[in-house]
Amino acid sequence: MKTNNISDNDINNHDIAEDSVDITQLRTPIKVDLSPIYNFLGARTTQAWVDAAIADLPTIIQDHANCEKKAAGTAMNLIFRYEFSYDLQRKLAQLIREEMLHYEQVLGIMSDRGQEWRYLSAGRYAKGMLKHKRTYEPAAMVDVLIIGAFIEARSCERFAALAEVIDDERLAKYYRYLLKSESRHFEDYLALAQSLSEDTIDERVAFFKEIEAELIVIPDTELRFHSGTPA
Repeated sequence: MKTNNISDNDINNHDIAEDSVDITQLRTPIKVDLSPIYNFLGARTTQAWVDAAIADLPTIIQDHANCEKKAAGTAMNLIFRYEFSYDLQRKLAQLIREEMLHYEQVLGIMSDRGQEWRYLSAGRYAKGMLKHKRTYEPAAMVDVLIIGAFIEARSCERFAALAEVIDDERLAKYYRYLLKSESRHFEDYLALAQSLSEDTIDERVAFFKEIEAELIVIPDTELRFHSGTPA
């Protein structure tokens, strides 16, 4: 197994978000070049999804909160499962801290909007990729990290798409604020995946690129932050 060290900048060469749960205290969003995100993904979000999301922002906001919590939980599970890698432990701890901060911030948005928490079932998106995960190590872990890269990239792409058209300027500003950190997360996960493989991961990335794009394009009966084209 390849055990090369990963530079601190591979995971955290962007600024960690200010430790403020109140989004009104966050810095002014900077312009972010999203071309690496668009090149990485195999398909762009459809206008039909954007229209459906704008028409049902409460569902999108709560599912965003769920996604932040799940991202932190996934990273925490990886910390316990793969304790052999110091670099992996450190980088995942940084990701957990940032994802949980975002979770708190979205909960604050829900509170400010008077939006009560309700049950939302998980969509098909993550499960649709995870069912193709290899079952032996370290290949299984490599695949999980690659899938994580696609989830983060799609999140960033959708934040950008929503920020362009949303009427709530405060929420739009927050989505633009998230772009800097979220636009780097997919590269963070790819760097971790490659560090654990003696061979290039390009073939697996290409494989999941097709699967992820299909999940985004084909009709979907549920509206979620990562759902496909509304059926």
